[in-house]
Amino acid sequence: MTDPRTIGLPGLRGTDHIGFTVPDLEQAVDFFVNIIGCEKFYTLGPIQADDDWMQTHLDVHPRTVMTKQWFLRCQNGSSFEIFEYDAPDQNTVQPKNSDVGGHHLAFYVDDFEAALAFLKSKKVRILGEPTVRTTGPVAGQTWIYFLAPWGMQLELISYPDGKGYEKQTSRRLWHPAYPGKY
Repeated sequence: MTDPRTIGLPGLRGTDHIGFTVPDLEQAVDFFVNIIGCEKFYTLGPIQADDDWMQTHLDVHPRTVMTKQWFLRCQNGSSFEIFEYDAPDQNTVQPKNSDVGGHHLAFYVDDFEAALAFLKSKKVRILGEPTVRTTGPVAGQTWIYFLAPWGMQLELISYPDGKGYEKQTSRRLWHPAYPGKY
């Protein structure tokens, strides 16, 4: 079997950050800091150009203005680069998971029940009831989706005793509780 560290991008170490755009940056930063538990680091902006720089470098309308962005650290995972943009052709509809470009962010927690109770106490919209997996490659995993105030899809997940696939291989997916183990 080919070692996955020998193919692809030379020198790849992992995901540095995840960037996403929100409709109200201050609301998003407040949510990620005070509900999720991220830490604010620095902000930039506004960024705009009178030429085609925005289109050439970011593939957006040339008159787009990145009004402001914040960089946040989320414990032992990737950092977040959160943007607020103003663009003449901006789509303001939040994509669903089933849409092209749909996505979600998953937050691993050690105590699923305590974290879920906390989200409920903060009046965060929870989607359905927890899904508990007992068979297959994700056996041992419990998860539930919840929404940010602007509708972004998020997931609460825990598998304190590992996942089922781990019985089949010595390789492991990255895990925020053990970032240097693999």
